Amino acid sequence: MTNPNHPDLNRPDLNHPDAQTVRTAVSNALAEDRAAYDVTTRSTVPPEQQGKGAFVFREAGVLCGIELAREAFAQLSPDLRLDAAYEDGSPIEPGTTVATIAGPLAAMLSAERVALNFMQRLSGVASITREYVEEAARGGATRVVDTRKTTPGLRAFERYAVRCGGAHNHRDNLQDGVLIKDNHLAAAADRGATIADVVSAARESAAHTLRIEIEVDTPGQAAEAVAAGADIVLLDNMDPETMRPIVEATPTGVLFEASGGITLDTIRAVAATGVQLISVGALTHSAPSLDIGLDIEPA
Repeated sequence: MTNPNHPDLNRPDLNHPDAQTVRTAVSNALAEDRAAYDVTTRSTVPPEQQGKGAFVFREAGVLCGIELAREAFAQLSPDLRLDAAYEDGSPIEPGTTVATIAGPLAAMLSAERVALNFMQRLSGVASITREYVEEAARGGATRVVDTRKTTPGLRAFERYAVRCGGAHNHRDNLQDGVLIKDNHLAAAADRGATIADVVSAARESAAHTLRIEIEVDTPGQAAEAVAAGADIVLLDNMDPETMRPIVEATPTGVLFEASGGITLDTIRAVAATGVQLISVGALTHSAPSLDIGLDIEPA
């Protein structure tokens, strides 16, 4: 979709969450903060007083969340104007002003925390993602992807932040793809079903457009999954020395995904095994918020 009021929503390369999703998330955050009932600002700042502010990166990172910040201010006052000097996905050095805000000071102060929360959280996800992508590239040609370990209610935005950081998205939800995990296999084994039986059942019931992925944790299970016709084999919590011969011994056509305990210290070696995908839960569940300040003063 195109939206002239939200320039970054028009970037097809990043596929920003749509305007309604942005409005809803921001509205919920402002309601949670009771921003429209800011008793401190109401009692100390007259509504006609004007102000200005600057979003400044206190540390290096990747920018993400500009449009959520813009929406937070706009929902409290249509007279607040945010001008962005950089687009989401831009690498930013410390001390850089990435955007400015001007207009009614009271509304600016009441929206400040929500705007910063979104920008700090999403920039943190984008920044740590960029680190993982760059480190993986030193090991080989592989695709770094996220997981469903996201903050409830913020999945669309955290997945967007992952894209801003240069990585890719795994399945968005449980309907997006077949991923047979260890608990599914345990349930099947209790019924006397094999890996081949489970893959066959999934193939029979799933839409033809969906690929079948199965999680394994031993070389023997990996061989069974390949023989059963799985499209993707997820090698769970295996060290690089175990993964490499599995990948090298398998004919082309099967994708391998490494997952489980992947860190910045290990991802290069994992990439060097030849796996085509590396999924990293830490991109979203362990990303620290980036240190971004909003310096505000009366105009």
